[in-house]
Amino acid sequence: MELDLVARVVLLSRTLRSRGFLAGTGHSIDAVRAVREVPIGDRALFYLALRTVLVSRPEERAPFDQAFTEVFSLPGEGPLRSPEPPAQNPQQLSVASWLLQGDAEVEDGEEEIRGASVETSLAEQDFKTFDADQLEEIERIAARIARRLALRRGRRWKPARRGARIDLRRTVRRSLATGEPLELCFRDRKPRKTRLVALCDVSGSMDLYSRFLLQFLYALQGSVARVESFVFATELSRVTEVLRLRPWAHALRGLPGRGFSGGTRIGECLERFRDEFSSMLDHRTVLVVLSDGWDTGEPAALSAVMEDLRGRCRHVVWLNPLLGSPGYEPTAAGMQAALPHVSVFAPAHNLSSLRALERHLLL
Repeated sequence: MELDLVARVVLLSRTLRSRGFLAGTGHSIDAVRAVREVPIGDRALFYLALRTVLVSRPEERAPFDQAFTEVFSLPGEGPLRSPEPPAQNPQQLSVASWLLQGDAEVEDGEEEIRGASVETSLAEQDFKTFDADQLEEIERIAARIARRLALRRGRRWKPARRGARIDLRRTVRRSLATGEPLELCFRDRKPRKTRLVALCDVSGSMDLYSRFLLQFLYALQGSVARVESFVFATELSRVTEVLRLRPWAHALRGLPGRGFSGGTRIGECLERFRDEFSSMLDHRTVLVVLSDGWDTGEPAALSAVMEDLRGRCRHVVWLNPLLGSPGYEPTAAGMQAALPHVSVFAPAHNLSSLRALERHLLL
């Protein structure tokens, strides 16, 4: 029985980790220790013990509830339903509230929690058909990517309370006083700090997509990732500080108005970025360009500056919303000039393409 419980707790940690949570091996061990301190029949305390260990941010509660239901649902149990909330609180009850109610019956007319089919439909929906109230999922994906970047391990090692390897040198040094290795010391890999520098095209041809891509950069700014953000059309503007404003409406009002929905001079804007901000690029930096490649400047100039920038950073990711359209070919002169110097050429037209961005940034 205990082995089954431990296996389920580990499975929950792995499920959360696959969804962007900071749920490593140490968290799994702490979670098992926590549930062992809870009476086996008290499912409310069991749930709260796991949530206390594995959830570190308010926005992680809903994804945690979903994963908890998937892992610990009983055989033959139907989809989790939320009881009708009390009159003084119009919000839908959480899984914690459901657990605290035990086996109480659910009132008629309740609404099922949205399942995978709805999420899948939304994931494949093109941004140009999105409503303003569908931006929440973009923030969640951006937060997941940022957490994955923070968890990325490098080659260097550091002392740690728990780790992948025993630190023999420190263990022997501590044992000199007693003559016996009574306390083992460990070491683990240091996190590899990745900087993202993103340049978002806000010209007229990108008008249908730029607001969603800016929302994505806004969400990344509020996470643990190191992000520098720029917008460009006929001119280049650094908007890192603007996108740190909360809420999103304040950040949106602070964005520069010049150049939006106008023409595009990609080569000139990238040249200015190189001349004024190239110090932001190093071997740990991923340069992300979000543009459809339509440029009114000289293709040779764009090719030259792209080659220069490619040599200054780890790799260049070019996200083109048009790449998600059936039969699209990069025939624009600007796109053809840039492609030889691009490490990853990928679409950015829906939520699925943004989720795939995580894989590209971890190359």
